[in-house]
Amino acid sequence: MEKIIILDCETTNSLDDALVYDCGFIVADYNGTIYSKHSFVNADVFCNKELMASAYFAEKIPQYWKEIKSGLRTLTSFRNIMWTLRHIMKENNITKVYAYNCRFDYCALATTQRYLTKSKYRFFFPYGTEFHDILALSRHCFKGDADYHNFCADNNYLTTYGKDRHTAEIVAQYLFNRDFIEEHTALADCEIEYKILLACEKLDGFNFETKMW
Repeated sequence: MEKIIILDCETTNSLDDALVYDCGFIVADYNGTIYSKHSFVNADVFCNKELMASAYFAEKIPQYWKEIKSGLRTLTSFRNIMWTLRHIMKENNITKVYAYNCRFDYCALATTQRYLTKSKYRFFFPYGTEFHDILALSRHCFKGDADYHNFCADNNYLTTYGKDRHTAEIVAQYLFNRDFIEEHTALADCEIEYKILLACEKLDGFNFETKMW
């Protein structure tokens, strides 16, 4: 069975130059089996108070410290996070990485790599990695879906132009639990994004091309 990685990042700094402080990923397959879960806090960014001052969801910082101390998360260098991911990909013959709004996570990891190495190293993932966007898949699955549109309209989940929104939280509410609130920590978000991937692939029958590059 082919294994894949589902990855998510939480960042600080601006959206255009996002720096990763929380990186989580899951090793799984297309049948719903999860082989391992990994949650890393990037010490190079997280322990820098100046950088973390602008962190999205900064109110969760005390929670991170508590979970680091309890062993739920691993505080380590960005370099170690990168090499751990690469080792797991090589060991499991993984070439496909999935993320929700994949371009953001890819760019954030690359920006963090360049920032911390002063551009000596520019790429986080190994050569030949394929990147797949779960957000694009969800948009495809619910395009023209009257039930989904009505759900968005009833809950004020429309854009200013009246289009359906497709955040992971909204899609998860529609598919699984109307009361779902996204945690906005990397590993927890990976888990719900994996469920969305499986649900959308089941609806679509694996016919939509999610590969970005």
